Amino acid sequence: MSVMFDDYGRPFIILKDIGEKERLKGIDAQKQHILAARSIANIMRTSLGPRGMDKILVSQDGDVTITNDGATILSEMEVTNQVAKLMVQLSQSQDDEIGDGTTSVVVLAGALLEQAELLLNKGIHPIRIADGFELACNIAVDQLAAIAETVEFSLDDFSSLIDIASTSLGSKIVSRCTKKLAEISVEAVLSVADMERKDVNLDLIKLISRPGGKMEDIQLIKGIILDKPWSHPQMESEIKDAKIALLTSAFEPPKPKTKNSLEIKNVEEYNKLATVEQEYFTKMIKDIKDSGANVAMCQWGFDDEANHLLYQNGLQAVRWVGGVELELLAIATGARIVPKFDQLNETKLGSAGTIRQVSFGTSKTKMLVIEDCENTSAVTIFVRGGNKMVIEEIKRSIHDALCVTRNIIRDNHIVYGGGSTEVSCSIKINEEANKVSSLEQYAMRGFADALDSIPMALAENSGLSPIEILADIKSRQIAENNSRIGLDCINCESTDMKNIHVVETLIGKQQQFLLATQVVKMILKIDDVIKQGSA
Repeated sequence: MSVMFDDYGRPFIILKDIGEKERLKGIDAQKQHILAARSIANIMRTSLGPRGMDKILVSQDGDVTITNDGATILSEMEVTNQVAKLMVQLSQSQDDEIGDGTTSVVVLAGALLEQAELLLNKGIHPIRIADGFELACNIAVDQLAAIAETVEFSLDDFSSLIDIASTSLGSKIVSRCTKKLAEISVEAVLSVADMERKDVNLDLIKLISRPGGKMEDIQLIKGIILDKPWSHPQMESEIKDAKIALLTSAFEPPKPKTKNSLEIKNVEEYNKLATVEQEYFTKMIKDIKDSGANVAMCQWGFDDEANHLLYQNGLQAVRWVGGVELELLAIATGARIVPKFDQLNETKLGSAGTIRQVSFGTSKTKMLVIEDCENTSAVTIFVRGGNKMVIEEIKRSIHDALCVTRNIIRDNHIVYGGGSTEVSCSIKINEEANKVSSLEQYAMRGFADALDSIPMALAENSGLSPIEILADIKSRQIAENNSRIGLDCINCESTDMKNIHVVETLIGKQQQFLLATQVVKMILKIDDVIKQGSA
């Protein structure tokens, strides 16, 4: 507070920050948070399942993205509300940890908040609601473990992995090529998997794309694709039994490390300088040839003179190869990355059965395909599609399938999809809630009702009556004592999910429940918001 005087000497008091702070407390704050988070969940609800709708996202630069991937939609949206940002981070956490189920986890969190609001209106304290949700979540996670089944697979028989990858791809734009892409994804993961440690390094699987062609043209290359042509247009387009030298030093004379100037006064001095430069190039090429290499791949560029000398000496060369590509080439071919030409020898060379240059359509763009490598633990999926937007969505779909396959290698337990697991957990939670005498039983029943929102959303997106489908699934599960009864969104009927091979990973489903519950508990525990206004 301060005292000021106007032009006539009359005093007046200024109270600082009045009007610059917005404050919400208690039940009003909690309801506003629930409204903000539910608005995000409602956007995602229509994208759930194989019949879910796509969203078109336009960035500030005018770039257009069409997708139904939950993590992508939320990351591209401009969200200003702080609580709504928690839902964005929730989806991102699911994507980072599991790679699939990013839409389901947000829809479930939204349904839990909807039930929480109903309980708040009944006068139940938010802490009691959060405690009830935690109890119900633990019951649901235990129920998932109880109904889970073990999948057996090997490097020779991996049909069960293809079924799991197909479920992940079923809700994507690639659904008409689900079988082929699932096979490619599983084969790629098994190529780089360490089965003894049950670990998969997805960085060894590279996705290279080129617009044009059909979705059916997507292929798995047991090797590396370089988005580069040969450095000289007259070099041979295909090399057999390639011996590859990977270089990180530039094809040029060494440069002094201090500032200097060179003055050339006559033709003789110029010719002498050109001769010295030529000797440097000649020695570099001699080092490559003496090592036994017939292909040189350099991280840096080289001028036309060096390029011409390489061609004259029968050496194939590629320039401007990125650091990541060099590392993948070293893994695939067994080569060592060499920093100096004089360190090259036969033991540091890599080998590949074939290196061929391919071109596409009427365009001048060319790529190198390096196949039949010494080590198959680095592979490339070559993606084709009608345009850039389709290709980006295909790459996101393949990424989800790769993550799901990796998860099943780490933990080979599965549950069944189509909303069957959610209904089974809902029935179990309602049974256990009857045994709880405290106020938390209301929150537990609310959690069970929230789980029902997943099969209801699947039915709604398939053009069916959500209430009828949910009632049918629940009655059949109880009557037949079969937790696998769920919704077949394609044929629009309730059926045993095991018969139509709709499966999900156990750890993915458990992670959905745990993450959604954690975020909802966090939102419910916020009862005061003090927001600084603009100065």
